[in-house]
Amino acid sequence: MLRCLVAVTACVILAASGARAADVHAWADAEVERLIPLYEHLHQNPELSFEERETARRIADELQAAGCEVTTGVGGHGVVGLLKNGNGPTVMFRCDLDALPVAEETGLPFASTKTAVAAGGAESGLMHACGHDLHMTNFIGVARFLAAHRHDWTGTAMLVAQPAEERGNGAQRMIEDGLFTRLPKPQFALALHCDSSMATGRVGWRAGYVCANTDSCDIVVRGRGGHGSRPEGCIDPIVQAAQLVLDLQTIVSREISPFEPAVITVGSIHGGSKHNIISDECRLQLTIRSYDPAVRDRLHESIRRKAFAVAESFGAPEPTVTFDEGTPAVFNDEGLVMRVVPSFEAVLGEENVLPVEPVMGGEDFSFYSLAGVPVFMFRLGTVNPDEIEAARREGRPLPTLHSAKYAPDVRPALRTGLVASTQALLSLMPPRVE
Repeated sequence: MLRCLVAVTACVILAASGARAADVHAWADAEVERLIPLYEHLHQNPELSFEERETARRIADELQAAGCEVTTGVGGHGVVGLLKNGNGPTVMFRCDLDALPVAEETGLPFASTKTAVAAGGAESGLMHACGHDLHMTNFIGVARFLAAHRHDWTGTAMLVAQPAEERGNGAQRMIEDGLFTRLPKPQFALALHCDSSMATGRVGWRAGYVCANTDSCDIVVRGRGGHGSRPEGCIDPIVQAAQLVLDLQTIVSREISPFEPAVITVGSIHGGSKHNIISDECRLQLTIRSYDPAVRDRLHESIRRKAFAVAESFGAPEPTVTFDEGTPAVFNDEGLVMRVVPSFEAVLGEENVLPVEPVMGGEDFSFYSLAGVPVFMFRLGTVNPDEIEAARREGRPLPTLHSAKYAPDVRPALRTGLVASTQALLSLMPPRVE
């Protein structure tokens, strides 16, 4: 039904947006090469979550040069640029600043060689393996376009460069620091995200849930240590942990409706120090994914219940179960999607604007929605079509986001991002009437 409504709306927009669409295409063709040096600089100089000082400084300088009123230090290293252009809606466009503790293996001439001490305390290479460098470059291009085409829109463009997306709470920190009280609260919020399986020249959209609730869970299973030759005098936490790993698998399969997506993965298990020693404890680390908030709560409750039940069955001390690093699911507002998607089709062609499936990855863009702002995050194709076809023919996977080998085909991806992003904003802000 939504797809039909989008198609009807597209007919209206195609008739009304021809001139502005032509402006966007011509401008993007000329602007891409001017933006490439910024992209390569950002790619070569990644910074971890909460440490994006130089990245934030560069983005603030670029926004100021584009004519924005710039506010820095929002929720840490967050940067906000405002372009005010008369009466009209306030529309937010967001990018993310932070990189990942991944040592780059792309072989690019401008590959990152940076290192830093990551959250776990070990030194690691740094890389924009999730495409945030492309997000930022596109973001600055959008600011330049809006500043140079003020006759095409009215209102306020709110350009938000957010820290710490990879840690899942940069958006929340900006909101808690007054993002929507010290600065205008927008009527709508937009963002794009790189897609590592979609061809360049295309964008993907979906109404409703697009990214999952994500939670980390740490469980410490306790026992009573001793000599491995005398297990009867001990309470073995490793056997407890093994039983718990199996019991956890029944939560999704037997306690959650098959019509509700959910995932529980035990990603890490550590216990013991030597062949013949039964240890006092064993530690497990889990990632938990869902969409519906009620399902999220049910998963948490069930994990606690299973952990305590296993301990009781062994006569063991109570385990410790803690949840951390949670981000709520991203829900694209259906009304907003219906308004924006036709603008994509008007400038890219319907064949290049694709409905996509949701993913179980997390994104803290959801916090803006929880603050009362309708949101729409769309996906940007970043892979050369010939590379997709070669991978299919050879039966090999493409590098995914967060891979050390992920390298967007930046020029065509950036051009499409600029066209789609600027047209999306223009679709929400009426043109100036002379």
